[in-house]
Amino acid sequence: MKKAFPKDKLQLLIDRLGQDGYEVVGPRVRDGAIVYDTVTALEQLPRGFVDEQQPGSYRLLQQGNRYFAHTVGPHSWKKFLHPPGLCMFKSRPDGTITEGDPVVRRAFLGVRACELAAMAVQDKVFLHQDYRDPWYDERRRASLVIGVNCSRAGNTCFCVSMKTGPSVTGGDDLTLTELDEVFLAEARTPAGQALLEALPTRPATPAEEQAATAQTESIEMGRKLDTEGLPERLKANLDHPRWEEVADRCLTCTNCTMVCPTCFCFSVDEVTELSGEASSRVRHWDSCFTTNFTYTAGSSERVSNKARYRQWLT
Repeated sequence: MKKAFPKDKLQLLIDRLGQDGYEVVGPRVRDGAIVYDTVTALEQLPRGFVDEQQPGSYRLLQQGNRYFAHTVGPHSWKKFLHPPGLCMFKSRPDGTITEGDPVVRRAFLGVRACELAAMAVQDKVFLHQDYRDPWYDERRRASLVIGVNCSRAGNTCFCVSMKTGPSVTGGDDLTLTELDEVFLAEARTPAGQALLEALPTRPATPAEEQAATAQTESIEMGRKLDTEGLPERLKANLDHPRWEEVADRCLTCTNCTMVCPTCFCFSVDEVTELSGEASSRVRHWDSCFTTNFTYTAGSSERVSNKARYRQWLT
């Protein structure tokens, strides 16, 4: 059964997470965009803001008074679980090895269904049964996820086509649905249930549950994508002229792979201090759009934009 609580009591949720030792990370307005950063007060959330997105265009508008009326912005939760730069460990000439960057317990507030699907892709890569990446694993275990059902879709959204939204169906600890006056909450894990029990909730009324359902059903996607047999169609058209058309416009700037919530590639470097007293093993995001990504034995495997773009998409 879903629970309901007044919207101003969301501050109690933030406070409880802080008391439990979590750094709460959620959506905030900064430099004209919705970004993910530390949240300690309800007033820091983007209440009354919606976003308008088009290819190459993003702007915020003030509309209504909801906290989560915006859609997914330029940030992803990836940067907290798979940081863009990470010191794995440090070593000294005497053989002493010390731990690298510390693990911070974080509670992610306001994660959308499509973002949870992206997290699942990262989990599949880094938490594979044959190898569990210890750096990702530690950060994933130290996280608590609070999902939020979408109340609207952006002009560039197509989650229905991918079966990844707009409603949260799992992958989080606690799911929130924002209505005009209340939040509806549904616990999905013991951690989420414990969090819910700390709030002044009551059972959701049938009218509130119907309003939540109607809100989801009224969402219209900005885009549609025919996914039937898509992997097979891509592989059957490896020499299609469309690859060249896209490659001619691509600057190989790697920005798309940096903001992509599912891209996981990284490189590892040894960084020695100028004093020579210590060396750090550092890993950082890398991109398959660079010529150095496949550089082996004196040459790069994929030298053309076309080859790199095709490899990324297929």
